[in-house]
Amino acid sequence: MAAHGTFYWNELASRDAAAAKTFYTSLIGWTAEDMETPMGPYTLFKTAGVENPVGGLMQMTEEWGDMPSKWSAYIAVDDVDAALARVEELGGTVLEPAFDAEGVGRMAFIQDPTGAHIALMTPAPVNEPA
Repeated sequence: MAAHGTFYWNELASRDAAAAKTFYTSLIGWTAEDMETPMGPYTLFKTAGVENPVGGLMQMTEEWGDMPSKWSAYIAVDDVDAALARVEELGGTVLEPAFDAEGVGRMAFIQDPTGAHIALMTPAPVNEPA
């Protein structure tokens, strides 16, 4: 389980995923590993000498409306729903209520009192014994 309060994941939602993939692999030297997910094609970015991926990339669809391409950072929390219950009392705003992403975890998007956007995530258990 990811440690509560740590930055857990970085994700790029792009209007042109192919161009973004070319840009970041050329600029930073990341490698790109494409995979299929229940939500559609997804790319994992990896860097030399680091075991786990450093981030992900998804193609934005028309369902995203006119939102521009954007990076999102995800902070691991022990319980997304409990954290969301405190967001508004602390002056923040829930932008997207908690939802489950199969095999990934439970997540939600919020805005802090200063206007900054961030995602909260309770990662799904990985490699748990049956």
